[in-house]
Amino acid sequence: MRAAAQEKLPAYDKDTDAVILLDETQTTVQSNGEIETLHRMAVRLLRQEAKRRWSDIEVPFDKDQKISYLKAWTIEANGRELAVGEKDIIEHGLLDSEIYTDMKVKTLKFPEANPDNVVGFEYVQRKRPYMFEDDWYFQDPSPVVTARLILQLPPGWEYTAKWFNYPEQAPQYPGNSRYVWEVKNLPSIEREPDMPPWEAVAGWAGVKYFPSDPTLRAKTSGTWKDLGIWYNGLTQTSRVASPQIKAKVAEVTSGISDPVEKIRALTEYMQKNIRYYAVEIGIGGFQPHSAADIFARQYGDCKDKATLLSSMLGEIGVDSYYVIVDVDRGVVHPDYPSLHFDHAILAIRLPDNASPGGLYSIVNDAKLGKLAIFDPTNERVPFGYLPWYLQQNYGLLVAPDGGQMISLPLLPPSTNRLLRTGKFTVTPTGGLIGDVQELEWGGPAAEEREELLDVLPAKRVEVFDRFLAGSLASFTLTGASIGNLEKDNESLSLTYKLVSPGYANSAGDLLFVRPRVVGDHNTGMLRLFTEYKPRKYAIEFEDATRQDDVFDITLPEGYVVDGLPKPVQVDCDYASYKSESRVEDGVLHYKRTFEIKDVIVPTDKLATIRDFLQQVAADQQSAAVLRRVAQSVN
Repeated sequence: MRAAAQEKLPAYDKDTDAVILLDETQTTVQSNGEIETLHRMAVRLLRQEAKRRWSDIEVPFDKDQKISYLKAWTIEANGRELAVGEKDIIEHGLLDSEIYTDMKVKTLKFPEANPDNVVGFEYVQRKRPYMFEDDWYFQDPSPVVTARLILQLPPGWEYTAKWFNYPEQAPQYPGNSRYVWEVKNLPSIEREPDMPPWEAVAGWAGVKYFPSDPTLRAKTSGTWKDLGIWYNGLTQTSRVASPQIKAKVAEVTSGISDPVEKIRALTEYMQKNIRYYAVEIGIGGFQPHSAADIFARQYGDCKDKATLLSSMLGEIGVDSYYVIVDVDRGVVHPDYPSLHFDHAILAIRLPDNASPGGLYSIVNDAKLGKLAIFDPTNERVPFGYLPWYLQQNYGLLVAPDGGQMISLPLLPPSTNRLLRTGKFTVTPTGGLIGDVQELEWGGPAAEEREELLDVLPAKRVEVFDRFLAGSLASFTLTGASIGNLEKDNESLSLTYKLVSPGYANSAGDLLFVRPRVVGDHNTGMLRLFTEYKPRKYAIEFEDATRQDDVFDITLPEGYVVDGLPKPVQVDCDYASYKSESRVEDGVLHYKRTFEIKDVIVPTDKLATIRDFLQQVAADQQSAAVLRRVAQSVN
């Protein structure tokens, strides 16, 4: 740490809070499979804001992952050294309203963590992993001067290293099964709005260990099949149905003959009745509880809910399979079998005679047939759909004979719809009176339902107010109603009435009326190109969607149309947009369609989406021009 503190630094951006001088990990694998890791780090603080992150060091531990040593230091700018150690450690559990875990945290506070000082720590961790694999994250939101990984293997053991988002580096090999990787002068990974997840852009390496002892080979993850066999072994007895489960299945599916509707009834029961609460102790982070226990307690985490639903589906003769996923796109790599997962869902095998009409989350498997992918944990996305975070993603499908990587579909825009219709009247003084109805299904409906259900019923009018404030300078909401709010299998309906004084702008005898009364189509994303530094990373939309506005605006008497906005049609690989206005019998008819076709815009195509959004924004602000005419006197 002293040597790192003396290192001369290059000039950094004025907004850089801190620089990581050294980030070193020493991993020693014992012949019995136990792994000891020494992690040390030294950080120079440059600005006061650095204290938000570097005021202390927190190290998690549990019964399988123990911390045998933890110490921290500060080297002040004048060279004075301050140290804290065992007697200064604060130990506490992790508090979460939805998770009970045996994981705890050891915390040490850095003394005098002020600008120009260097703070640092080192700790030793011992663990017996469930799988012989480690991740080395060498890039950071702060610049890194030196990152180093030292790997010591027992004689006869082998390793593989896979590099991501960074050129592959060959290790130095001093001998005796010792390998050293070092990378230097790494730029920071700055957070950008709507960027892909961290692991999809930051440099890291996945390292796997392969023991010489055949009895330890079960902990290796050389293939997806290996991982599937391991996870299937954890869950083999979990899905046995108890008498109470059998009775509930009979009750929920009573009177239903169609097999798909039986599946739908059970998935809805799971979403509405089994609350989310995780009890994760030791292997419980991976292994579900038994279906009988989950049903008796009426709660469980994602893998528990998948387990209970699978058990219930088995009682109506429907096979289902765990699918292990990560809710962040780009984290799972099909060419790198690993435990990079944080969520469990189900692949439900549709009966051969079932019609998949209305089911969009379908994966066709050559061996298992038609599989409907379903997330039992998400309470708002019904059977047949997929939450946006699972679309265009990957998952490990676990079957009795092992695992296979499957690609989860990106649902087409037509499945995520918003249709907004409005009837408005412009008064001679430029005021606006109108009624609007919105029908939403798929992604827009799930998102809107979540926002509305997260607030008390008396506060839901504020959701309407926030939406209208994004389009209207002044308005009064005179009425609002919601239909099918808790009926996730049906379209969500929103109806609202409004008055907007001074909606139309006047200039002499002219009145300017914007046909696009309410609603904005992602033009707020233009701030990504104007308010921030030049963008470095891709833009990620949530889901593909189609959204339509159809407005009829009755024009005031005594005015004639002097000009209409030109029709607009814009198209690129990722989105399309078109709008048109026409006048008939004193009514301005306006319609437009906005569509997102692909959800990830790579960095080299950012200019394309920027130009597209600029054209949409310009059209949204365009106005029809009305001219007052003299009234004839009889």
